[in-house]
Amino acid sequence: MNLFFTAYLHSDFFGKGIFIGLFILSLLSWTLLIYKIWVTYNVKNMGLGFSKIFQMQQSDPLKLPLEEKSFPLLNPYMEIYKNLQRTTMQVLGKNRFFTDPANPSVFLSRSDLEMIESSLATTISRCLRELEKYLFLLPTIVTLGPFLGLLGTVWGILITVSELHHNALAGSNASFLQGLSMALATTVLGLLVAIPALIANNYLKTSIKDIRKDLENTSLILLGSVELQYRKTE
Repeated sequence: MNLFFTAYLHSDFFGKGIFIGLFILSLLSWTLLIYKIWVTYNVKNMGLGFSKIFQMQQSDPLKLPLEEKSFPLLNPYMEIYKNLQRTTMQVLGKNRFFTDPANPSVFLSRSDLEMIESSLATTISRCLRELEKYLFLLPTIVTLGPFLGLLGTVWGILITVSELHHNALAGSNASFLQGLSMALATTVLGLLVAIPALIANNYLKTSIKDIRKDLENTSLILLGSVELQYRKTE
């Protein structure tokens, strides 16, 4: 770190701006990747918790003993279940209104189940959009970091050549070393910014893809339980 700080002190105004830009990119990258990794980890734990509760009372899927907790994170599994519960009860209420009093049993038709499935798919898409929010910044940082470092490299070499040209041989070694120090430091910083962001971006994409599959499987299991209980058999 002392080498980077020394290179920063020996840089001109534009060079210092490049160093500050790389620092801001690094801060943004680490803040975002740590937060998103924490979010995906907690969402996976939410899925495990919901699965355990469902296994204990899958005979009555519309009355799971779920508690509303004040948690700063969106719980996709709770959102899917609440959507299933709300939509199914609305459809059952509508069907009950048109039910023959002589046969008070209420059932779900194939079109009713398809409508509920479509509603669950919409909820999954909304939850995934929330999980992917701001994730586009990581590939942007992966691209921008090395380019900003390269800009610092070119600028440092340009300063070095300019100093050598004006000072000829007198003091040329010091000028050369200062310019070269800035050029190499910005290149290294650019790579140090981009590499963690690249790894985190690939990891988060894979994690969110796994969460998507789990949410889709959960919705199918819930829908299957509702169908098993309320679908009319011919």
